[in-house]
Amino acid sequence: MQPDVKIAARGVNFFYGKACALKNVSLDIYEKKVTAFIGPSGCGKSTFIRLLNRMNDLIPGARSEGSIILDGEDINSPKTDVVSLRRKVGMVFQKPNPFPKSIYDNLAYGLTINGVRDRLFIEEKVTGSLKKAALFEDVKDRLHDSALMLSGGQQQRLCIARCLVVEPEVILFDEPCASLDPISTRKIEELILELRKEYTIVIVTHNMQQAARVSDYTAFMYLGELVEYGETEKVFTVPREKMTESYLSGKFG
Repeated sequence: MQPDVKIAARGVNFFYGKACALKNVSLDIYEKKVTAFIGPSGCGKSTFIRLLNRMNDLIPGARSEGSIILDGEDINSPKTDVVSLRRKVGMVFQKPNPFPKSIYDNLAYGLTINGVRDRLFIEEKVTGSLKKAALFEDVKDRLHDSALMLSGGQQQRLCIARCLVVEPEVILFDEPCASLDPISTRKIEELILELRKEYTIVIVTHNMQQAARVSDYTAFMYLGELVEYGETEKVFTVPREKMTESYLSGKFG
C-alpha cells in the first residue's frame, strides 16, 4: 500500500541570480518515511531540501518557480507564515551548531521565544526531546553545563533534540554525519530510524551506504535535475537509469 504524501514538489526550478540550480524537479515525499537525496557535490540536493522550509529565502537574488505542497497548502504562497513553516519543517545542519548556552537553555529557547512560560511544561518538553534524541542519559546530570562542552556527536544529537522540542512534523537533515566519527554516525543513523516512526524525514548524504541503510526512498540528482526516484532497494539494486547505475558503481561523482 502506497504511503500518504506529505510533500509534493511539482515543476520546481531554482535560480541563484541567473544561474539555474534546479531544473523541473517533481517528486512526492511520503509521510513517516525517510527520503534520501544522493548525487555528486553541487548537484542541487541541499538547495532542494532548503526549499522545503524556505531557507533559500535568505539568499539575496535567489528565486524559485513551481509549487511545493505541504499537507495540501503551497508553502510558497504569500499567505504562508514562514516562522510557523520552519517550526513544522525543522532542520539539522551538516555541522553541529549548538547555541553558546547551557544544554537546557538550548532546548528551552525554542519554546520561550514562542511564548511558552510554564516552567514545568518546558522541563517536560526538554527532557522528552533529549530522550527522543537518545541524549538524556548522557547529559541528565549536567543540563546546566555549556552545550559547547559536548562531543561532536552529542552536539549533533542536541541539535536534533532542539529541533524536536518545537514539535515539527518534518525533519530535514543536511549531511548530518559529515563531520562525525563512525561511532557517532552509527548513533545518528539509529536515531533517524527511530524518529521515522513519528516524523517525515528527508536526508541529504554523500554516503551512498548511509542512504541504503536508513532510507525508504532515494532520489538521485545530477546537475540540478532529478535523474531517478523510487524505493531505495529498487534504486540501488535495479536502477532504471544508466546514469544512476554508473554513479552507484563509482564510475563518476
